[in-house]
Amino acid sequence: MWERIWQIVIKEFRQTLRERRMRAILIGPPVLQMIIFGYAVNLDVERVRLAWMDPDRSTQSRELLARFTASTYFDLVAAAESEAEAARLLDRGEAQAVVRVLPGFGAGVARGEQQDVQVLLDGANSNSAGIIANYASLVIADYNRELLREQQWRKLVGRTRAGPVRMAMPGVRAETRIWFNPELKSRYFFVPGVIVNIILLVTLMLTALSIVREKEIGTMEQIMVTPIRPIELMLGKTIPFGLVGLLDMALVTTVALLLFRVPFRGSMLVLLLATVLFLLTTLGAGLFLSTISSTQQQAMISSFFFFQPAFMLSGFTFPIRNMPEVVQWMTLLNPMRYFMDIVRGVFLKGVGVEVLWPQLLMMAVFGVLILWFSALRFRKRLD
Repeated sequence: MWERIWQIVIKEFRQTLRERRMRAILIGPPVLQMIIFGYAVNLDVERVRLAWMDPDRSTQSRELLARFTASTYFDLVAAAESEAEAARLLDRGEAQAVVRVLPGFGAGVARGEQQDVQVLLDGANSNSAGIIANYASLVIADYNRELLREQQWRKLVGRTRAGPVRMAMPGVRAETRIWFNPELKSRYFFVPGVIVNIILLVTLMLTALSIVREKEIGTMEQIMVTPIRPIELMLGKTIPFGLVGLLDMALVTTVALLLFRVPFRGSMLVLLLATVLFLLTTLGAGLFLSTISSTQQQAMISSFFFFQPAFMLSGFTFPIRNMPEVVQWMTLLNPMRYFMDIVRGVFLKGVGVEVLWPQLLMMAVFGVLILWFSALRFRKRLD
């Protein structure tokens, strides 16, 4: 039995590597996709184009402007003289934010009164607008703290004439510490997810196309009249692409570590175990698609129909907890969701089997069920 399977594996590798296009598909696209996605999928807003609108022109407003320009987040690109000009800057994309200081700002601050500052944002990209709003809030909050200290200092100095006072200022200060991704780089979050997407897409398509190719060129009938049993043919067809999936996993992981400097804090053995369990699902799904497709074009289209829902419901881009409750329940049937949690947990958190065992168990269950169902359908189709 194993001798026949081994011969099918050798035949599959020879047939795949013989074609220049297939050789390129095995290595080139995964690495290329990793590089493109790694650089393109980046939600960080590092430099904000800022326009300043200051009809007050007071010392206090200039101090606030100095706070913005001293920040590493903002680049002052224009000074708007009117609301129409501010709107034009946002409409044309010349500025991502316009800070408008209202008339009387300086006098109100000098009197110790609360003053409003308008921050106008380009909301076409809601994610960037939210990040920029947070940056602006941090700058204004820092300016507020400085004003509060100055006001309290003046009060303390004024009271020294009546007698001694204690100089300590009561209050509570929050110290925030961010674990796993201290610099809040979105690339560290997305690159491990890109690895999952690449493994799914490559192994799914290659498995489905390989078996359908035998039907197109007319060699499936020749194989069926040989002593090879359906289970042997299935193993011989899926094992090579399982090895390709492991090879691609090693390649894209190396690119993530060396090129994008994504931290890897976990165990390679846990990552390898999770990859093998996930490959049971992708190879089984590819086998199933091969049974419902007659041509390679149909197999490719079917692969994308399978990939897109799995991608959207995996938590790669959109947090699952933000989805409607019905959709959250649907994600429990998506093996890609569990592999996504495992890869990010191994890379960023360094957690092991003691934490990830529920995800590993679910992937094992889905992998066995999908591969078993696909094998039954594949055998029935051959019989």
